[in-house]
Amino acid sequence: MNIDPNKIPIHVAMILDGNGRWAKKRLLPRTFGHRKGAFNIVDVAKACEAIGIKYLTMFCFSTENWNRPESEINYIMNAPIRYFKRYREKIAKSSFRIRFIGRRDRIPALLLNTLNDMEEITKNHTGITLTLCVDYGSYDEITTAAKEITQLALDGKIKVDEITPELIEQHLFTKDFPKLDLLIRTSGEIRISNYLLWQLGYAELYFTDTLWPDFDEKELEKAIQSYQSRNRRFGGLNDNK
Repeated sequence: MNIDPNKIPIHVAMILDGNGRWAKKRLLPRTFGHRKGAFNIVDVAKACEAIGIKYLTMFCFSTENWNRPESEINYIMNAPIRYFKRYREKIAKSSFRIRFIGRRDRIPALLLNTLNDMEEITKNHTGITLTLCVDYGSYDEITTAAKEITQLALDGKIKVDEITPELIEQHLFTKDFPKLDLLIRTSGEIRISNYLLWQLGYAELYFTDTLWPDFDEKELEKAIQSYQSRNRRFGGLNDNK
């Protein structure tokens, strides 16, 4: 693998796009694409861990995805439950630390219990932190942070002048995560789709035409090589430029 081990991104985020198109190309129902894509999460996470990436954050279901057909939503909400029941022991013995971010008030109770259980049984794992974004939207995340900070000001716990970018970050869902280094989006779409808008401030962006179910170790290597070729200046100058 032609990757510089000294320039590995610490935190990588992914938009898992193209499940439906993958299925359509094969004349299959969209749910087949979601199933294939779900299994690919584990494979790609293993590949990321092998490279040395410490945090992997994946966009699985957005706040806008509730507008999809009911049958598709039902499949997405129930598939993780079946997967977890089948592989719970393997997950418990894995190195992955699994976390979830997003709204939890609209997720069906059985799925929510499953997500909470996955977090609990892996909370002490020391491998890659795999974060799945479920019912997540950046507008919602930032609005939630604004409400929390406003309440602190109304309660007299902070002054308006004390509201800083650092304080805002402390109220985001990703407050315990390192800075985002790289965003990868599959399927050829070149947009952010209300995903980690604050966190993407100085992250590198990588777009590939590869559909998510077909994204593999070789495609990951291409993304990391692209990242390592960038001159990250964070608004300043370096390399005497």
